[in-house]
Amino acid sequence: MTQTLDARRSSAPRPLMAAGFLSTFDRYAIGPLLVTMAGDLHVRLAAVGMVAGGYALAYGLTQPLWGLLSDRYGRVRVMMAALIAAVLAGIASSLAPTLPLLILTRVLTGGFFGAVIPLALTYIGDTVPMATRQRALSDQMFAQGIATALATVCAGTLADLGGWRVVFALPPLVAVPIVLALRRLPEPPRPEGRTAPWLVLRNRWLLLAMALGFVEGAILLGGLPFLAPALEHGGVGAALAGMAMASFGIGLIVFTRVVRRLTVRVPAWGLMALGGTMMAAAFAVAAGWQSVVPILLTGFLLGGGYSFLHTSLQAWATSAAPGARGSAVAMFATSLFMGASAGTALGGAAAEAGAYGLLFGAAAIITVPLTLVAVAGRRRFIPQD
Repeated sequence: MTQTLDARRSSAPRPLMAAGFLSTFDRYAIGPLLVTMAGDLHVRLAAVGMVAGGYALAYGLTQPLWGLLSDRYGRVRVMMAALIAAVLAGIASSLAPTLPLLILTRVLTGGFFGAVIPLALTYIGDTVPMATRQRALSDQMFAQGIATALATVCAGTLADLGGWRVVFALPPLVAVPIVLALRRLPEPPRPEGRTAPWLVLRNRWLLLAMALGFVEGAILLGGLPFLAPALEHGGVGAALAGMAMASFGIGLIVFTRVVRRLTVRVPAWGLMALGGTMMAAAFAVAAGWQSVVPILLTGFLLGGGYSFLHTSLQAWATSAAPGARGSAVAMFATSLFMGASAGTALGGAAAEAGAYGLLFGAAAIITVPLTLVAVAGRRRFIPQD
């Protein structure tokens, strides 16, 4: 059963949105659990931090593998296999009796859940025409925005009620009906004139999109985790500070709907310009004021900037190398997460010194050339499908 490209299609399939929601929820639910896990396992907080770090590393580094496999064996088939493996690894995580076993099982869970987002984006690239593709990508990000907001708010509450193991056991349970729904999703036809996966790295437009994704990840995803610590540094309680991430998720929810409406009226480079402007303004606010309202406003605006800029970059990556779309999108996603890791590492030194104004100010400044290069490149790019 195959699915041909339909010029009228402009929405992401609901099973893909559900899978993206689950992958995002599982990833963002770890942060609120670290203190609880450290106390339950009788280990230092720094040690249990490896649970989150190992998960994130596996989530990012395995994506080229999933892209390669999907180009060879199919998008839906590989995503279903990865989700089934994530179910088993997630259950093992909830039962892990020691920290080393917990780290191992969470690394495996992150690696398997890492397949979902790039394969969902690739599926959309295979089945939605370029003219309406960004609308479908905004649907996918809308689901991820809901997951981001719910994970940061609900994970701590669920842990208080039933323990951190309940939080790790929940996604595997929800994954089962999603796998069954994916079974009914048609497999896209294999692209004609397929390109060897390693040859996509010779594509200058994909390389530019990857470079922009790396910088975007370093600025936004690398700077985002420091919003809550900036508030706590000023004496705000952890519960209220944690709402900074929720405000980012709310921004995603709101502005992905706006993106969906604007894609038919505003060119991709114009959406990039709007997103970059919002990101720069958001970090400028945080650089000037590290109090509750400005930081929550920053999170909300960053959700908007990410919605406009990132969906535009995603759409670019889906069209840069159609003959090896799975590998191309996965490499773009990996560059994003590697940028996030680099940004977090660089920002950590400033945060440790309490120099949050400097950290956010630098992010605002770097966003300007990022936006200018992205806009100039996208205006010259001619889609390949």
